[in-house]
Amino acid sequence: MKVFVTGVHGQLGHDVMHELSSRGIEAVGSDIAPAQGGAYVFLDITDGSAVRKALLSQRPDAVIHCAAWTAVDAAEDEDKRELVHAVNAEGTRHIAQACRELGCKLMYISTDYVFDGQGETPWQPDCTDYAPLNVYGLTKLEGEQVVSELLERYFIVRIAWVFGLNGQNFVRTMLRLGHTHDTLHVVRDQIGTPTYTPDLARLLVDMIQTERYGRYHVTNEGSYISWCDFAREIFRQAGMNVNVLPVTTAEYGVSKARRPFNSRLDRRKLVENGFMPLPDWRDALSRYLAALRP
Repeated sequence: MKVFVTGVHGQLGHDVMHELSSRGIEAVGSDIAPAQGGAYVFLDITDGSAVRKALLSQRPDAVIHCAAWTAVDAAEDEDKRELVHAVNAEGTRHIAQACRELGCKLMYISTDYVFDGQGETPWQPDCTDYAPLNVYGLTKLEGEQVVSELLERYFIVRIAWVFGLNGQNFVRTMLRLGHTHDTLHVVRDQIGTPTYTPDLARLLVDMIQTERYGRYHVTNEGSYISWCDFAREIFRQAGMNVNVLPVTTAEYGVSKARRPFNSRLDRRKLVENGFMPLPDWRDALSRYLAALRP
């Protein structure tokens, strides 16, 4: 099997490539950074002809599409919106069109932000009550729709609260702030579950080798928590004495992009389709912190 991976310089794409390599699966990575040799292709996914040329040249059996614009607040800027759409929606269209021409399967990484984040009921993978609150969520939803319209052999995998070694994330931010602040205010009314990229990469590689297509929700196992709960567990496991005070989103201050309050993703479809769920998020956090230590 040969797998083409986009966005390999991001947290998830990096770990997907590592997981494929560790299993001896042939993989070609791509991103907009300069070529670095080896099985890597420079690729701007907003360039449709370049996407087609790259994929038809490599002729993969599957594509894992991790590349995306993920700077949620910056996506709200008027001068960025066209680019965000070009990357998340049109870039995905280019990938899907090439996959259709090749007859290969596509895995599209999406987000809980395609929903409006209201209520307390966990979102089901096949729920169609889409109502994105921000530009990022809207363009990721447009990507989902393109994939499902153009292809039959696809996986749409929604994730949330991602953290990994290859990039910035909430855990790194808390650790950095914890070294300079005795007290931090963290929101308590946004609820979800963290997702550790090495664990996620393992599952994605498991999935891409099957024909069990469809929409899935993937986060680490364990209870649904707030960002405040997550911060407290980070400092507890890191042995740092930081006082974390809970605040509402309104009290914390308005950001450019509205965030969903309810990011609870129902993961049961994974087990129902024979996939091994991810470990508990507390265990994932422990392994992540251990990996950060010199």
